[in-house]
Amino acid sequence: MDLAIRNVRVVDGTGQASYQADVGVEGGRIAVIRKDGPPLGGRRTLNAQGLALAPGFIDMHAHSDLALLRDPDHSAKAAQGVTLEVIGQDGLSYAPVDDRTLAEVRRTITGWNGNGDDIDFNWRSVGEYLDRLDHGFGGEGIAVNAAYLIPQGTLRMLAVGWEDRAATPEELDRMRELVATGMREGAVGMSSGLTYTPGMYAKDAELAELCRVVAGHGGYYCPHHRSYGAGALTAYEEMVALTREAGCPLHLAHATMNFGVNEGKAPDLLALLDKALAEGADITLDTYPYTPGCTTLVAMLPSWAGEGGPEAILARLRDDGTAERIRHRMEVVGADGCHGVPIEWDTIEISGVTDPALAPYVGSTVQASADRHGEAPWVTARRLLIADSLGSTILQHVGHEENVRAIMRHPVHTGGSDGILRGDKPHPRAYGTFPHYLGQYVRELGVLSLEECVAHLTGRPAARLRLPDRGLVREGYRADLVLFDPATVAAGSTFDAPRTLPTGIPHVLIDGRFVIEDGRRTDVLAGRAVRGTPV
Repeated sequence: MDLAIRNVRVVDGTGQASYQADVGVEGGRIAVIRKDGPPLGGRRTLNAQGLALAPGFIDMHAHSDLALLRDPDHSAKAAQGVTLEVIGQDGLSYAPVDDRTLAEVRRTITGWNGNGDDIDFNWRSVGEYLDRLDHGFGGEGIAVNAAYLIPQGTLRMLAVGWEDRAATPEELDRMRELVATGMREGAVGMSSGLTYTPGMYAKDAELAELCRVVAGHGGYYCPHHRSYGAGALTAYEEMVALTREAGCPLHLAHATMNFGVNEGKAPDLLALLDKALAEGADITLDTYPYTPGCTTLVAMLPSWAGEGGPEAILARLRDDGTAERIRHRMEVVGADGCHGVPIEWDTIEISGVTDPALAPYVGSTVQASADRHGEAPWVTARRLLIADSLGSTILQHVGHEENVRAIMRHPVHTGGSDGILRGDKPHPRAYGTFPHYLGQYVRELGVLSLEECVAHLTGRPAARLRLPDRGLVREGYRADLVLFDPATVAAGSTFDAPRTLPTGIPHVLIDGRFVIEDGRRTDVLAGRAVRGTPV
């Protein structure tokens, strides 16, 4: 064996009881699992007494689309034991594009990923982007593996533009062909951000047509659906019905029930899902183990304010009359960008800005900043949106702990960080989701057993992604592995210190190569693009 891991507690990703064994790695794969008999030998041995061995964690909702090309270290995910990230989320990413669309999408999601001035955007298609991931950093690769979802909002930007209207038959045909091409080139499915422009302008019939193409290529649909606030259950029902009509598997992104209107209503969501599952629907979901959300400040605006793209948004904000209409919709009626709920500015905390001169806003709610300036909160928010060219990110403190716990218990649940890595004060989920599940919700609270939790983070997402040789500790499978101490594993990241790395995860391997060794990041770049399995 290249590596013999001895005396380890194997938590294999199936949800079944863990067991003691020696595990041998050869040629990047798990070659031997020996439960009995003499100790396993290898060119290198690792005594793992007291540690658990699990498949590498799969982050089902990541925003590392540029970070993987920017940062060869990428300890934000590698140190958590993440060996695969699913990117292209929320309907907005960087392929497929043309020159115009690339410029627009870069500006639109600057708050998520930076503006990309440090990236050579030498791709336009999905296949070219995946090839770029394969050959990152001088051809060596990237820090962890990545799978890609075709972003439906970017498709609409490319084929239709920023108009709030139905796609023409010719535009729909073009989007269908773009989906088919992207799936053939290796995407695993399609995402939407249905509270983000321009993707949210698509009606269900249009989405269903695209989902049929996705399903025909063995992929799944991953929507950030139309509301996590007012009408959240209706929005979930819409996605279930749409995908069942299209015959497409459904994976619900960050499946939360937020805002005051949904306090204690997770059982209603789970009953809806259980009914659909019993009727034969193919559904999974992901969540992060925290109550606040994270997005951009501009996402809170009503969808009509986003028509035409970023420059049109700024022009509307600069016009006093139009800005007043925006304020009224947000504060009195409830904008669709804020999930139909009138915005509460004391729940909106600025977590990052693109202009360093605006740093004093970071860490304060909009309400608190407005109070310091002796002005109404909309005045503060409007000024910040304009001054930061729509690039500001926010934490949105609108979640409920009882909902978080109830949803994570469900048997179709998986883990997804939704981690935005940019900003002065990012959400700690970006650096802490997976150890937080293990430390807080397994060891401290007992919400899940260790075996159940590991299955949620490994075997279950691998099955959704249709990966034939990942997600389980099984002979013949790829040696994407994490060793952690169940007694000490914990997230180091907090809201005050969000970039602190976790503890209790001494070793992480990808294809049998140590990317984390003795708690430190190595210089190994074993990550590659993980392409969808052809049907």
